[in-house]
Amino acid sequence: MVSKELEYFRAIIQANMEPLAKLTQVSDMPSLEKKLGNKIWLKREDQQPVYSFKLRGAYHKLKQLPEKSKVVTASAGNHAQGVALSASFLGHTAKIVMPVTTPEIKVNAVRDLGGEVILHGHHFDAANSFALNLAEQEGAVFVPPFDDPDVIVGQGTIARELMQQLPELDAVFIPVGGGGLLAGMSVYIKSLRPDIKVIGVESEESACLKAALEAGHPVELERVGSFADGVAVKIIGKETFRLAQQFCDEVVTVSSDEICAAMQDVFVGTRAVAEPSGALALAGLKKWVSDNQARNMNLAAVLSGANLNFDRLRYVAERTALGEKNEALLAVTIGEEKGSFRKFCKALGGRAITEFNYRYSAVAMAQIFVGVGLRRGQVELDELKNELTTLDYDFADLSDDELAKLHLRYMVGGKPDQILQERLFRFEFPEYPGALERFLDTLGTNWNITLFHYRNHGAATGNVLAAFEIPAEDDSAFSEHLARLGYEYQEETCNPCYQRFLAANVERLANVG
Repeated sequence: MVSKELEYFRAIIQANMEPLAKLTQVSDMPSLEKKLGNKIWLKREDQQPVYSFKLRGAYHKLKQLPEKSKVVTASAGNHAQGVALSASFLGHTAKIVMPVTTPEIKVNAVRDLGGEVILHGHHFDAANSFALNLAEQEGAVFVPPFDDPDVIVGQGTIARELMQQLPELDAVFIPVGGGGLLAGMSVYIKSLRPDIKVIGVESEESACLKAALEAGHPVELERVGSFADGVAVKIIGKETFRLAQQFCDEVVTVSSDEICAAMQDVFVGTRAVAEPSGALALAGLKKWVSDNQARNMNLAAVLSGANLNFDRLRYVAERTALGEKNEALLAVTIGEEKGSFRKFCKALGGRAITEFNYRYSAVAMAQIFVGVGLRRGQVELDELKNELTTLDYDFADLSDDELAKLHLRYMVGGKPDQILQERLFRFEFPEYPGALERFLDTLGTNWNITLFHYRNHGAATGNVLAAFEIPAEDDSAFSEHLARLGYEYQEETCNPCYQRFLAANVERLANVG
């Protein structure tokens, strides 16, 4: 009896991706190789006609269907484009349900590829539920984005090409969302070369494989982040997890800043502009090399996609220096007196100042927000902190504080001149034209807004920092109000950078969790 795993291996060998899906190149990374002390290659799935590996799985799935079939799927991105192009090429009709929050550039791309777009719901789950019902009503074939044997086989053809292009590999790094790419590639690699390490890479904000491995079965994450939206999946597929559990050697998780740094590496090495999930595997490779002090190895990572909204490059550029540990953000207390700025700059020992924010506060001590350039990463940051401590500066390292990176560095105005019963929150909401107005309407007018910051980064999710004047007796009512709104949020009233730069009333800290 032939095992299911052997059936996958044989199917991947036999799968014909021509003429729609391309045989993509592998690119070496000389500058990064020199820095990390290993040979490094990228498997360039950004070279596909839809700029993503998702075309492979969609094309292989649709090739198995009878002529002129009706297909339905739900997707806000690369899978949608893969299905649309494959359906048009094979003579099928495709209806693709996308959330109303999907950027117009992606909606137009799907339409241009021949797909009929149906906009429904404000998030993927609503769109997916609608698509499943639509497929059942119309007798159409639903095309899953990852948890499907034919889709898995299509994605596995990347490993077939990679092994032919680079026969001498020590490890392969594969991005993980729902697990289709990892499942297909890992079953092929391990069936042919069990000595090669297969390493899955996840965003810290959507580590559904790591959670499943710890639990022993797929588990649904409470929430996922939106930066690497191509892998923002709450629960890994059942079949993809079964294969990953067997054939994936380990999982690496990386931060958004580390992904941004990897996007820069991709650009420097290839002049390609990867989307965040596209650079995810390279970010994991870099972290794995650092954590394991790996040297003189042959390593490959999948550059899985390049469908990037151009507006997001601003955000990426701002976060890259932090991801590479080339910049630190510090909150520092200095004397509110002449010469104190110069004295502090001298304390930095000639290091470059990348940012300096200050506002007069009419008290004896001033709070400054400063960015400092670093040449030797964490080692130099530790040295700087020791030097500032020796010089008796009161400071806080905010380099890993999301409130500081997303909001505080763009805000001015200082502290209010009166006592406020204030609580601070960070919110996330689906981003689309008019979304901010709708967010404010939903918040209502029961409580006075005392602080507000919003900045559009061209992402699918908007971020707002807002403070409210809430009497202590209203705490319970306000919490119930937030629960009814349904937005993702996090209270930041106790955040140190808020307390240093923005807070008016420290006394209420004891009353908030």
